[in-house]
Amino acid sequence: QFIAAVERRGNQRAQVGAGAEVGPGCVIGPGAAVGAGVVLGAECRIGAGATVSHALVGARCVFHPGVRIGQDGFGYVAGPGGPAKVPQLGRVLIGADVEIGANSAIDRGAGEDTVIGDATKIDNLVHIAHNCRIGRACLIMAQAGIAGGSVLGDGVLIGGQVAVRDHVTIGAGAMLAPKSGVSKDVPAGGVFGGIPAIDLRAWKREVAALRRLARRAPG
Repeated sequence: QFIAAVERRGNQRAQVGAGAEVGPGCVIGPGAAVGAGVVLGAECRIGAGATVSHALVGARCVFHPGVRIGQDGFGYVAGPGGPAKVPQLGRVLIGADVEIGANSAIDRGAGEDTVIGDATKIDNLVHIAHNCRIGRACLIMAQAGIAGGSVLGDGVLIGGQVAVRDHVTIGAGAMLAPKSGVSKDVPAGGVFGGIPAIDLRAWKREVAALRRLARRAPG
């Protein structure tokens, strides 16, 4: 292991699990935990209190305080005694130059791996569920949630508080307006908004029409 610095705050010490590989120039903050078998590329910065498990991480990544990488996804099936947990056996594969904001969570895959592409930037309080595949150079804003098995192409921009349902594909270069609810696939280069999300121009026309109707309504 080649750790440039392990930061401490009082009695809080960073922990590095057995068999983990920490690249040269990495900085691991106080109270952070790097799990057994995790691989961190060169010059990564792991913020205070962050946890990284079941993950392979590229070079120069930045995980801000409280980030959670590689915990179990939310997988259950109905059983006679109530919901039965589905074992989560995959990993999280994170490319180079990825930045993940404070208190965001990226689940490990259930079978296949969860993947975050190179140079993607994720804001605070974002949840990416198991088996998602996020392309290169995507921007995902605060409080967005992406359900399991969804696929984002390269260069996708997701606004704040967007909700993406499971197993949706969002094409390369698409943009989603804040607070959108995405229930169907979005074509490459599409600009969508609303609940459910539709082409942004159509959504704006619908909103304008509703406002006109509201003004005309009696009382």
